[in-house]
Amino acid sequence: MTITDVARHAGVSVAAVSKVLRNAYGVSPAMKEKVTAAITDLGYRPHAAARGMRGRTYTIGVLLDNVRNAFFADILDGVREELRQSEYTVLIGAAGFEPEEQARTIRSMVDRQMDGLILIAPGTSRDEVLATAAATPTVVIGHHDTSDTYDSVVDADDLGAGLVVDHLVALGHRDIALVAAPGTKANRWKRTPEIVLTDGFLQAMERHGLAEYARVHHAAYSDEGGFKAGMTLLTSSRPPTAVMTGADVAALGMYRAAHELGLRIPDDVSLVGYNNTALAALAPVQLTSVDQAGHTMGSTAARMLIERVEGKRDRAMRTTMAPRLVKRSSTAAPRSR
Repeated sequence: MTITDVARHAGVSVAAVSKVLRNAYGVSPAMKEKVTAAITDLGYRPHAAARGMRGRTYTIGVLLDNVRNAFFADILDGVREELRQSEYTVLIGAAGFEPEEQARTIRSMVDRQMDGLILIAPGTSRDEVLATAAATPTVVIGHHDTSDTYDSVVDADDLGAGLVVDHLVALGHRDIALVAAPGTKANRWKRTPEIVLTDGFLQAMERHGLAEYARVHHAAYSDEGGFKAGMTLLTSSRPPTAVMTGADVAALGMYRAAHELGLRIPDDVSLVGYNNTALAALAPVQLTSVDQAGHTMGSTAARMLIERVEGKRDRAMRTTMAPRLVKRSSTAAPRSR
């Protein structure tokens, strides 16, 4: 089925069908309705590559590292909801944690002429992202590094860490540990979420006069990463009375480690996550967590991206989400030792 068949069926010119497909200015409602009806009757589907040669492919690429991170699902829900009434299709690139694999996935998206990219906390180098954004509209979620080239959506991670420390100190905790992603200096990002989170954690501990008790343990934001962190921290010579993880998925691994060691949460150790995913609210989990509005982050990123794709804005923008602590039963006053 071709565009010519659609034009013949609708009784209009090929140029008119093309204008409707491109959502061009000046198309009357009656023309749009006639062509849309013909497309539906014939089951016509525009060829993406051909559309790309004419201008847009109406595809948006989303890069993420781990499909098991429930927070990314919240972001994707927001992206899809924002684009639901549009012609744009979302395609997901799950590239893993390795910077080289992420870079290869980004290049593949560009090669397939996607109209724009949303990169969720990319581990690939900043230079790679800047080069990509110079040619393809791009929104970076998570990283606090500013740029005139790409748009960004971030959470005030330093404030989020402060909310957690304030809560735990108010309960009576002093020996508090943070589990944060390791990151890498080679990728030239200076203000990744884990760096800003760590800075906020250390500053909050210092503010409470607890700098000597502050511990930062690096581990991947995954169930396995959290499990390994838990086995290390909870069997140390001075185990913390409370642990904050930079992602809920890592907190679930901490739960598993505590269970294996015969420890109870929050009786033996208080636990706080980050992201406030649906998992945190499950009855058996009830994880205290920092809500950074993942759905809103996704919808905001999608809206900002389409503005750039459609030429409605040419200046880079940055939107910052305000974190909110959601208290549940995984935190309590520490037991006396």
